[in-house]
Amino acid sequence: MSNIKELDSKYIAGTYGRFPVEIVKGKGEIAIDSEGREYIDLSSGIAVNTFGHADEEWINAVTEQIKLFSHTSNLYYSAPCARLAELLCRHTGMSKVFFSNSGAEANECAIKAAREYAAATKGPEYNTIITLINSFHGRTITTLAATGQDTFHKNFLPLTEGFVYAAANDIDSVKELVSEHKCAAIMMELVQGEGGVNPLDKEFVKEMGELAKANDLLVVLDEVQTGNGRTGKFCAYMNYDINPDIVTTAKGLAGGLPIGATLFGEKVKDVYKPGMHGSTFGGNPVCCAAAISVVSRIDDELLADVCKKSEYIFKALENAEGVQSITGMGLMLGIKTDKTAKEVIDGCREKGVLVISAKDKVRLLPPLNISFENLQKAVEVIKEVCKQ
Repeated sequence: MSNIKELDSKYIAGTYGRFPVEIVKGKGEIAIDSEGREYIDLSSGIAVNTFGHADEEWINAVTEQIKLFSHTSNLYYSAPCARLAELLCRHTGMSKVFFSNSGAEANECAIKAAREYAAATKGPEYNTIITLINSFHGRTITTLAATGQDTFHKNFLPLTEGFVYAAANDIDSVKELVSEHKCAAIMMELVQGEGGVNPLDKEFVKEMGELAKANDLLVVLDEVQTGNGRTGKFCAYMNYDINPDIVTTAKGLAGGLPIGATLFGEKVKDVYKPGMHGSTFGGNPVCCAAAISVVSRIDDELLADVCKKSEYIFKALENAEGVQSITGMGLMLGIKTDKTAKEVIDGCREKGVLVISAKDKVRLLPPLNISFENLQKAVEVIKEVCKQ
């Protein structure tokens, strides 16, 4: 560990405040460090490892594709890319897909598409996109601009123009911005992840959909973290009364390999023409094969199990000593504790459980197929650390 830490410090840009743990291997929800210590991993690489570490089906899918070919440009057809797109459209009811490499890129694609559609149908001056205060949409200059948190903006100004921010769960705030600006779209996370794992009110989301329809605005939903079964439905919007025009996702889609996807509804399915957008690695066959393995297993049985596990966590923690509140949906949860989030995170790690933070909360993002036995063990550790 000491040598790796030294190499990391010397050669890797200092953008991360790492925990003092070097993960060397894992299996399912168990991660193992360089000293041989085991942890119950409730972070899943920040909602990436949908089926945990070293999942056998995932390994087989990736390995078989690597044996065939690892990459070809998007100038050629590729079966994994086409089959994954079909699978995603069947799961969501959307019509077409653009593949990229990350959530930020998926959101960039969505923003460009929304502006292109509005320019073609209403005029190029209709380019403003409304997002929500406390949102998070990525770390590129444009997706930072879309992010409704000033703390992410400082030091990187000027950001891309054309974004305004409404208060979450306040439809009058949104209406005011619609009346003041020539808008192309509204864009939101249905559970604000980095903002503290806060689900939007269902009535507010319904009103947002109605407002968008009345004003000819596209509805863009950022499902980078909430997608792929994380909230107990394949996408979080399936828990709400809203019909999106564009949906973005990434993180858990390929279960550990980098991929982003922008899904287009019928209204905007043909917004892009050849040469208008692209990605060298987008639709990479190995990543797509991994994603097919993941998506094909997100079925009704798994989603029902996610909901049961979520209900268990809520019941076990909501009245626990040292726990002030618990928010979230499915297996994307935030815990407000009497102690600081850092104290709880450090205490859990010392007792063999890996959790992370979201603002001032402890965030839980376990693999969707985590065993009840290990989930219960981990929850008991959290309770013990919170009350000490």
